[in-house]
Amino acid sequence: MLRAIRFSCQLNFSIVPECLKSITREKDRIKIVSSERISEELNKILMTKKPSTGFKILFEVGILDIILPELSALKGIDEIEGHKHKDNFFHTLEVLDNICETTENLWLRWSALLHDIGKAPTKKFIKNFGWTFHGHELKGSKMTYKIFKRLSLPLNDKLKYVQKIIYMSSRPIVLSNNDISDSAVRRLIYDAQNDVDDLLTLCEADITTKNPNRFEKYLNNFKIVRKKIIEVEKRDHIRNFQPPISGKEIMSYFNLKPGKEIGIIKEFIKDSILDGKIANNYESAKSLMNEKGIQMGLNINK
Repeated sequence: MLRAIRFSCQLNFSIVPECLKSITREKDRIKIVSSERISEELNKILMTKKPSTGFKILFEVGILDIILPELSALKGIDEIEGHKHKDNFFHTLEVLDNICETTENLWLRWSALLHDIGKAPTKKFIKNFGWTFHGHELKGSKMTYKIFKRLSLPLNDKLKYVQKIIYMSSRPIVLSNNDISDSAVRRLIYDAQNDVDDLLTLCEADITTKNPNRFEKYLNNFKIVRKKIIEVEKRDHIRNFQPPISGKEIMSYFNLKPGKEIGIIKEFIKDSILDGKIANNYESAKSLMNEKGIQMGLNINK
């Protein structure tokens, strides 16, 4: 059943109605198929040029409800007091197709597929306001672990990558809608590290408006964010950031044993660099360490 759907994506052919009816009738037999086999077919569908075709068929025949219910739960539009939300299932598939035009990274494609799964359990209607999905990024990143475990997908750095991309998926969007401060960009680079470019690729794929003016505006906003990231990174070297002052040096300088004071000083130095209060160099960090230590009542080791 899965192979038939995968072939239809890879080879771009339609499955005859009789075969679709048969798959629908026998869909529960997918439960006897190993999770490894299922994930292998899903990976192959994801690596096609237009994977939305396969996931739409999976939904129509009822298999998606069995193997990936978190995704099918996004289907549908609710309306209360004239307020509607978009169909997040079809939106997700559109984002997935968009990202497939720019990347062959399987795990970034998984990130696109799962980036909104947290919206179903966090959906809430607020009177006189409308629909909200507050915290859906965190919820979705947590749900990803259960999905990967259930499908026997790797529970290593691949899982952590997908979780991070999902969790941070709204950060660049917030930046793109505001005047971008250097501090906010430093924080984004620090938190995303080497995945910041992939994160922006997902955000660009997430532009699904059919209004051409809005599309160009949103896309241009992300171009500005990308440009700002390059400028800040070139100047401040935040990617793969390592504190200029080590915990060992803090202990030696103040004659301390391992304890919370070291962490407090290191975190203070890191935040000061990311907030642009001091430069990312040893001299500035040491001066701030001395200042913070004295403020904490520590004695300098002479």
